[in-house]
Amino acid sequence: MRKKIVAGNWKMNKVDGEVKTFLSAIKQLSYPSDVDLVVVPPAVFIKEVTNVLEPKKIYTGAQNCSEYEEGAYTGELAAKMIRSVGAQYVIVGHSERRAYFGEKNEVLALKIDQALANNLTPIYCCGEKLEEREAGNHFKIVEKQIEEGLFHLPIEEITQCVIAYEPVWAIGTGVTATPEQAQEMHVFIRNLIVKKYNQQIAEKIAILYGGSCNPDNAKELFANLDIDGGLIGGASLKPEEFIAIANSFS
Repeated sequence: MRKKIVAGNWKMNKVDGEVKTFLSAIKQLSYPSDVDLVVVPPAVFIKEVTNVLEPKKIYTGAQNCSEYEEGAYTGELAAKMIRSVGAQYVIVGHSERRAYFGEKNEVLALKIDQALANNLTPIYCCGEKLEEREAGNHFKIVEKQIEEGLFHLPIEEITQCVIAYEPVWAIGTGVTATPEQAQEMHVFIRNLIVKKYNQQIAEKIAILYGGSCNPDNAKELFANLDIDGGLIGGASLKPEEFIAIANSFS
């Protein structure tokens, strides 16, 4: 049975006092024991979040890692640094990293390797822009991202990865892919894994939906057989909304 995962990407939000308020609130809330809840704060807060939430069995993650192991790369964060302060997950290839920082699939493949080498679970993001969907190229775009970012991995490593489908046109816009659109792409991604590896491997890999997922639409999205949870943006900044999403599984 695949993991159910709800990961909250804070992006570049919150300062110290706000983090403490969030942590105090989330400790009081409950969610299903079969859901892996992951809080992904800015890197400066990873250790604090880990120390507070680990006893609650809530995981922490980083929003990015370097493709390099260590060295003279000012401002970068190595995967082993992230792991050393308690994070268990790392987001790789978020659409904002692709768009604003020019990250290519080939670089993301190296980041995946660094994450896995340091016992981090990568959440690998893929998804199309609006013009790519309107042109009918959305499947080709996602296939290329998956193949070039993940399909160099052997079986024992691909099963340690999580995939997040994030239609770029739905991120931060308030527009959400319909449950049918989301399920269609999730099935497509899972079938890519079947073709590259096999059905058994494909059934082990959690595929999350990311794109304006919130308490109002999460239940309908998560009801689809191939949607195993969500990569949450804005709604993850509010403890009550974040936990409400985690409580949305049927």
